[in-house]
Amino acid sequence: MEKKLEKVESIVEKIKFNAHGLVPVITQSYYSGKVLMQAYANEEAIKKTIETGYATYYSRSRKQLWIKGETSGNKQKVVKIKVDCDGDSILYLVKDYGVACHTGEESCFYRNIDFKKEGKPDPYEVLHALYKKIEDRKRQKPEGSYVAKLFEKGSDKIIQKVGEEAIESVIALKNRDKDEIVYEVSDLIFHLLVALVDAGVKVEDIQEELLKRYK
Repeated sequence: MEKKLEKVESIVEKIKFNAHGLVPVITQSYYSGKVLMQAYANEEAIKKTIETGYATYYSRSRKQLWIKGETSGNKQKVVKIKVDCDGDSILYLVKDYGVACHTGEESCFYRNIDFKKEGKPDPYEVLHALYKKIEDRKRQKPEGSYVAKLFEKGSDKIIQKVGEEAIESVIALKNRDKDEIVYEVSDLIFHLLVALVDAGVKVEDIQEELLKRYK
């Protein structure tokens, strides 16, 4: 335990806190890359985060530590902590269990600069956003939904569609037509996401497996 505490002390010593003893903390989803929130931490909050593994911040209004999700249940399991080039701000990469924003939105940054809510996800998070949309379609079964109809027809139909799209992707790749490749491979990935939802496998599970292949 002493060695662990010494390591924590050496890490914290390198961070440049402001005149109030605080440092800005950006919190980002480990899997989707979505920026979830921005808050502040003091030395004690960072130590607590390292020791417990859960995102801990300092409330400037209440003047006390607060653990994200302590009352709401929307906890943030910290996977990595990064520091910027100047050492005066830090980044929590987290596995988030629930929403980050008090409004009920997944991220506190859900509006553009004109204060209008974003309609579509950003490219880096599109796989996770599509997966959630497909989950919603499965659960809500909206009338006229192509995805809802696929789920109604069952697993065999979904798997059949994956096979069909895979063949079309192979043909497109053989033809070396970029537009055709982009269209058909996108179709394949979309139907694979439907199949993953049907099988109860998450995008995060695939990401973890792919990480093992990065050698």
